[in-house]
Amino acid sequence: MTEPIARARMPDVGVEVLGRNRLLAALPMADFALLAPHLVEATLDRGAVLQESGLPIRRVYFPHGGLVSLLGTVPEGHAVDTATIGREGAIGLSAGLGSPLGVSRAVVQLPGNAVHIAPARLADIAAQSKAVHAMIVHYNDVLLAQVQQSVVCNAVHHVHERLSRWLLHAHDRIDGDTIPLTQEFLSGLLGVQRTTVTAICRMLQEQGALDVRRGRIHICDVGALERKACACYRVVRRLTNPVGRSRPGWSTTDSS
Repeated sequence: MTEPIARARMPDVGVEVLGRNRLLAALPMADFALLAPHLVEATLDRGAVLQESGLPIRRVYFPHGGLVSLLGTVPEGHAVDTATIGREGAIGLSAGLGSPLGVSRAVVQLPGNAVHIAPARLADIAAQSKAVHAMIVHYNDVLLAQVQQSVVCNAVHHVHERLSRWLLHAHDRIDGDTIPLTQEFLSGLLGVQRTTVTAICRMLQEQGALDVRRGRIHICDVGALERKACACYRVVRRLTNPVGRSRPGWSTTDSS
């Protein structure tokens, strides 16, 4: 497993990080205070592997920005994106319920910042805090639903719909309209030939949705891109939006 490129900048963080990750922002202050002394701030570089399928979860990450993909892999080495995670979610959160192993590979696709916590410490706090426990259960349900939707999408929808969906998910998780990635990267992520991605990007550019340059894709018209994406984009967005809303606190009886 590739060592995560996570450069810790300080031994712990306080309430100033509360609003950067929406899962943490939804916690009552008293429950966040249980986590705060154990959160370590770090920088995540593109390509860092934060979790590997079947191996122990070493850290639980709460991104502040950037984008992380959960990848489904096969023995031949191919990997396809099954979920995207940004500041609305977390990586390895199931460790807080005692699940020691990763169920998929988690790779940083767009760099950003995060805080992380040791799995054992998170599990101890979840045992004390109903709100932290409810947060973990709720987000695990959201993530499972997102993965299931992606599996269906990959099986039945045309590649231009899937590519548009992925660009929209990336756009939702970054600041601005320019996504720093290549067509070669997208072809690997979607499991198709680069020539296919090039043709689709050219079509979307001719229709005014994108401006494609070397090493980056600028989204010119979000509405036009949404019209090209499959309905899975809106399904997943509805799943993740409730996680992103600031609330007085995580309910211990209703995780919607």
